[in-house]
Amino acid sequence: GKQSLTRLSAFMAEYKSFQIELTRGYANAEFREDLKKIFMIAGVERQPVAFLFTDSQIVNEGFVEDINSILNAGDVPNLFPPDEKDRIIGDCREYAASIGKPLTKDAVYSTFIACVQQNLHCVLCMSPVGEAFRRRCRMFPSLINCCTIDWYLPWPQDALLNVAQRFLGNLESVPEEVRGPLSGMCPIVHGMVEVDSDKFFSELRRKFYIS
Repeated sequence: GKQSLTRLSAFMAEYKSFQIELTRGYANAEFREDLKKIFMIAGVERQPVAFLFTDSQIVNEGFVEDINSILNAGDVPNLFPPDEKDRIIGDCREYAASIGKPLTKDAVYSTFIACVQQNLHCVLCMSPVGEAFRRRCRMFPSLINCCTIDWYLPWPQDALLNVAQRFLGNLESVPEEVRGPLSGMCPIVHGMVEVDSDKFFSELRRKFYIS
């Protein structure tokens, strides 16, 4: 749901959507190569881009450390080697001159980073379940301090009914006269599980999550 909403929002806002693709051997070097692509889109091409990142894509904590740097400063230390940095400065020099910035290397590169800060939007889709999320929030405070947190409220009854009707409506094995009552029962069962989950937590202090 969170990823679908992010892609829909990016499409509506006319943002380019970017997400890493995990492959065998994907590690810090590959992650930083993807970050370079995002920075080029946001800083050189100056296109708004939404970087969608989920907790299931965290191969190691170095990924979160780099994202923490982006959230905090809009930059990743030593992301570009000197030769690539010189090419970026060459690509951005004309734009920097057009907006009246000095044409020194540092000033042009700062203009590039300012474009990244303006055009890059990080969307972190993470589950609050478990110790890993709490530990990351303690280690990387920008996940809290530099983010807008969207809390997703419980599903309304009409939405639950609509989902049940849509899925059951495509099942030819279920008689048509049974689909209506079955669809109506699904929100009731969902609500009963929510009530029992709260009771389970109050008695045993253990959370049971429903999606």
